[in-house]
Amino acid sequence: MALDTTSEHVPDRDTVFANVQRRALMTVAVPLAIFAYLTYTWFAFGVPELLEKSRPERAVILATDSVAYKVHVVKDIRRDEVEVAIEGERTATYDPTDYPEWVSVNGDQIDVDLGEGYFIEIDGQTARFTVPGYGTILSTAVSNGVETELPPGPVPEWLRDDPRKLDARPTLDRRLQITRTKIEVHNYFGGWENFWFPFNSQLYGMSAGQLYALALSGDRLDPNTSNLWFIVNEFLDNPDWQHGKIMVALFETIMMAVLGTITAAAFGLPLAFLAAKNFTPSIVLRFGIRRLFDFLRGIDMLIWSLIFIRAFGLGPLTGALAIAFTDTGSLGKLFSEALENIDNKQVEGVRATGASQVQRYRFGVIPQILPVFVSQVLYYLESNTRSATVIGALGAGGIGLVLVETMKTSRDWENTSYIIVLTIIVVIMMDQTSGWLRRKLIEGK
Repeated sequence: MALDTTSEHVPDRDTVFANVQRRALMTVAVPLAIFAYLTYTWFAFGVPELLEKSRPERAVILATDSVAYKVHVVKDIRRDEVEVAIEGERTATYDPTDYPEWVSVNGDQIDVDLGEGYFIEIDGQTARFTVPGYGTILSTAVSNGVETELPPGPVPEWLRDDPRKLDARPTLDRRLQITRTKIEVHNYFGGWENFWFPFNSQLYGMSAGQLYALALSGDRLDPNTSNLWFIVNEFLDNPDWQHGKIMVALFETIMMAVLGTITAAAFGLPLAFLAAKNFTPSIVLRFGIRRLFDFLRGIDMLIWSLIFIRAFGLGPLTGALAIAFTDTGSLGKLFSEALENIDNKQVEGVRATGASQVQRYRFGVIPQILPVFVSQVLYYLESNTRSATVIGALGAGGIGLVLVETMKTSRDWENTSYIIVLTIIVVIMMDQTSGWLRRKLIEGK
């Protein structure tokens, strides 16, 4: 007689109901817990206050300044002088006989054509700003401030009508400011001003063809150097963009990353043998080395950088040491794990030939961990190029320090963009180079 055992595998009704209730509870509880956590962080991190203090219009202006430059047309009322300059710099001031075509000066009358119907007429201490779709703003600088007449209707958001100052910016690339001492017009243009050569350079405004012909010409601009080197020096010594200084800083950043990574790999591999249980029988020694790895990588690279800056002062060496200390812990841990997972049969095969212990490591162990070693070292080298930029910003030198210097004022955002673009290009080049080396060394391609 066969026994019916199916009932032992069928859950009773109460168990099924309890499971359904538990799943339903989890379906509701998990989203509620996530929502509660996000709500807590929203207020704990002060997001409402941050949004209240935020100035998105300021961010838009800075973004515009990073990809464009402006030409200032300034009427100094006290000295009764007119000046037209790029970014308002004395070193980039136009000669009165060579003003831009959109600026016309005739005695006290100054006409500025900002394009698309935007037109400013300056006569003495009065400016008339014609704005399409709005009307004409008439403003006069007086002894105690500014007197302004606006078209009838509500005052637009882009217009700041204050008794002490008029600030009209109907578009991002057009602006008029008037105080009791001066009338100032800003006209924006896309691109980076004076990027190749300084405004007062003999090469300013030359086309690529003209520069090529000049480089091949036997008539030297400077009798002490060839035209080619004169062009190169004018580019590198550009005071506005400091190409030479930035190239040196980029080289320092790369060397900081390379030196730190190679040092970490050189120390991490021998220590990894001491941390691997199949190479070091001593539990105490293995425990000590592994805790050393935890200590080195447990302290962030930025903290190490601050410690070394306090100890040794500013300079690229402190950044390289910070990278080396942190990566010794990380690479040592990775290498030790790779060593513990090697195939001992290869080691035994090399031993059977009568090889010494060093030879067993050389021919039985290293070939097995070489792919991991090369891959991880190259990856950390690529990553440390970015890290070296951040470390440099703390004072270790390199491109990071130059980047921070350009961000101290609101006038050099185009220089900031330039450095960021160069840093991205270097990271891409390091990524491509490391990928090529991996294929060469590991895959043999």
